[in-house]
Amino acid sequence: MSDQNEPDPLDSFEEIIATETDRDPDLAVIEAGSRTLRTQGGPPSADVPARPEDPEVDKALREVEAELATRWGETKLEPSVSRIAALMDVLGEPQRSYPSIHITGTNGKTSTARMIEALLGAFELRTGRYTSPHVQSITERISLDGAPISAERFIETYNDIKPYVEMVDASQEYRLSFFEVLTGMAYAAFADAPVDVAVVEVGMGGSWDATNVIDADVAVVTPIDLDHTDRLGETPGEIAGEKSGIVKQGATVIMAQQPVDAAQVLLKKAVEVDATVAREGLEFGVVSRQVAVGGQLVTLRGLGGEYTEVYLPLHGAHQAHNAAVALAAVEAFFGVGAARAETLDIDTVRKAFAAVASPGRMEVVRRSPTVVLDAAHNPAGARVTAEAVGEAFDFSRLIGVVGASGDKNVRGLLEAFEPIFAEIVVTQNSSHRAMDADELAAIAVEVFGEERVQVEPRLPDALEAAITLAEEEGEFAGGGVLVTGSVITVGEARLLLKKG
Repeated sequence: MSDQNEPDPLDSFEEIIATETDRDPDLAVIEAGSRTLRTQGGPPSADVPARPEDPEVDKALREVEAELATRWGETKLEPSVSRIAALMDVLGEPQRSYPSIHITGTNGKTSTARMIEALLGAFELRTGRYTSPHVQSITERISLDGAPISAERFIETYNDIKPYVEMVDASQEYRLSFFEVLTGMAYAAFADAPVDVAVVEVGMGGSWDATNVIDADVAVVTPIDLDHTDRLGETPGEIAGEKSGIVKQGATVIMAQQPVDAAQVLLKKAVEVDATVAREGLEFGVVSRQVAVGGQLVTLRGLGGEYTEVYLPLHGAHQAHNAAVALAAVEAFFGVGAARAETLDIDTVRKAFAAVASPGRMEVVRRSPTVVLDAAHNPAGARVTAEAVGEAFDFSRLIGVVGASGDKNVRGLLEAFEPIFAEIVVTQNSSHRAMDADELAAIAVEVFGEERVQVEPRLPDALEAAITLAEEEGEFAGGGVLVTGSVITVGEARLLLKKG
């Protein structure tokens, strides 16, 4: 029997959320893991770091996060690379001290970046990876040798470049943004390591994205769809025009399957800068795939030949396509298909893919009932997630927990999930960008019908309600829960579901 005097851990969750939202919630690492919540699951992988255990280090990291939070957030943009270029100049152009692979697209960028990183690491190259947004900790964004940098190194890197950041701030019309400072930190950390190759994910767009001060030898374009239409364009072709900005003179472009108008724009840009293009479905692709325990077994055709019986511990056809893109990018980096007409070592490739993880992407964090986390946040992402869930799991009844951002196509997101959700619990995360739960519920009722929608504004309550609904099928009936709608929702759920 529990101690009646013991404080309710959900109260602590609310206190932490309140504290964190004094800063930019996008930076928040929600310290909300409840010890008594029935939805506890297995521990998150070591790939997603927790808060530092040392109180002094934790305090110093919070101070850095607080300083970063005073800058423009990632949704406030002034489309220019002038500020980040000025920062690189005073830092001595650290981004030019190593070769790089640059990744843009609408969906699949982070998973593809992780696969590229794993392959390069398996071939004994020291890697730096820069991705966004983070799932739980801001330190996830900058990785060395396949793991997020330590809190101590993150703090040290920030303090090293801070005087130069302030110098640039004073000379520009606008201060460097949150994302621009983080980009500067990543490029400086990679040069300091030093790395053999950097794997860099675009934040938004391409041409004017802060990451685009590198001249990457390999430019990767994952599938382009409609997202950020207010900033990037209203058609895939218009969006491709912005994203094609990462394609530099003489580079190799690895192009995932694209809408026709997007492909035309990308190919035109490649011709203009004399870049070599490899297209999924023509020069490389997925030959075959079959569902396997914990993932899938794929045969990939690379630029140099065929790679058979590759185990990928990730679910969904989209991840197999991401794997094909990643493999082609690494082949291109090594000169396969151009200087060399042979495959990479097959055993090394198999070993690399077998070790790939992508937190918050079709990630199982609990059993009985099964709880899956997926960071789908736009209609295109939701469609591939819905397909992957149907393929990988045999749920008799699936309950959705959805917390979305207000600046997304929420109706399209919900419509993509409607066929697979028996019921939906709508909620909201701690971000200032989160759509109000009642507003989200109104749209959900139009899509699902009132009888299939439940509203729980607090995420812990939403998880509890969803698991209760899934358990109504009985212990062995195969009910499940999918938490989705936003990277922030998934990150906060991941912390709630960890073991105390």
